[in-house]
Amino acid sequence: MDHSPGFLKLVAEVTPRVREIDNQAALDRSRSGEAVLIDVREESEWAAGHAAGAIYLGRGIIERDIEKRFPDPATPIICYCGGGFRSALVTDNLQKMGYTNALSMKGGFTGW
Repeated sequence: MDHSPGFLKLVAEVTPRVREIDNQAALDRSRSGEAVLIDVREESEWAAGHAAGAIYLGRGIIERDIEKRFPDPATPIICYCGGGFRSALVTDNLQKMGYTNALSMKGGFTGW
């Protein structure tokens, strides 16, 4: 994907603050029930295919709805998108909201 320089700059700013998890560890934690796997891509991307066991809370609504779905800020959450950039942005926001166990899946769905 050809990302704009401004978007890449924004991602580069948040990446040092965001804890990431590799694809295999995310899969293992999701399958074992140790973490909630959240797909933050666009609804059309979700409809075209998503990780088994994932739930959909797109980037446009997750900050609005996360506390309703997961009121405990200690809930282990793994966010993923297509390549790991949007999920890093979302994870940064979740951390700012007090979610202490929020992770971003490095490499995203395409790396899965």
